[in-house]
Amino acid sequence: MLPMAVSPGTLDGWFVLHDLRRINWPAWKQLSAAEQAAILDEAAGFLAQAAAPAAGRSAYYSMLGHRSDLMLLHLRPTLDELNAAERAFARTRFADFTERSGSYVSVTELSLYEATARGGEADEAKLMETPFVQSRLMPKIPEMRYVCFYPMNKSRTPGANWYTLDLEERRRMMRAHGSIGHKYHNIVVQMITGSMGLDDWEWGVTLWSDDAVQIKKLVYEMRFDEVSAIYAEFGEFQVGCRLLPAELPMLLNG
Repeated sequence: MLPMAVSPGTLDGWFVLHDLRRINWPAWKQLSAAEQAAILDEAAGFLAQAAAPAAGRSAYYSMLGHRSDLMLLHLRPTLDELNAAERAFARTRFADFTERSGSYVSVTELSLYEATARGGEADEAKLMETPFVQSRLMPKIPEMRYVCFYPMNKSRTPGANWYTLDLEERRRMMRAHGSIGHKYHNIVVQMITGSMGLDDWEWGVTLWSDDAVQIKKLVYEMRFDEVSAIYAEFGEFQVGCRLLPAELPMLLNG
């Protein structure tokens, strides 16, 4: 019988929704120019308002490839507020011309061993007040041009089961893993969110950069890291370009 591994514990912050949509182009094209203009005016107004909530953040992206046309990204302090943002979009007329192609619910998180390794207090209440922890748990959405989102798990394969490893061994590997990310500091910005008990995967990774090739280079380099090479399992990747609310008419009508 395998020994029980120690859970490292986490600090948790804002709840996150990646709301992925396809546009129903045939239905949209049947509308008159006047109807389209009215719908887009309402939608742009809603998106602008949602992007500046009393607490939280929102941003929008025009997605590439066959999986999605749009991604609405919402961060809110509570699940209730996240649910309200989701339902508010559903009430717009523009939502009637979209179909959900995917979604991901998670919460920003930071492991306690990473927080304390960076010189943080052992006391959780004091940790939550430090600038580094707040930047991870209540992050700003960078105004970078490109975004990449993907879910991931840690392997439970016999012989490569992350959850049976000793805590110190996991800590060692995660330090080495993080050192790769540090090489891309301010070139690629990442947001790590936990989804155990909230969605089908264990973590969501959101990456931003003004140079999409740097996202590719970071993910590729991490493939050779011990944590990723042996213990990581990845879901579908979604890639897009930043979309401002005022740009929505251009996206829909050219």
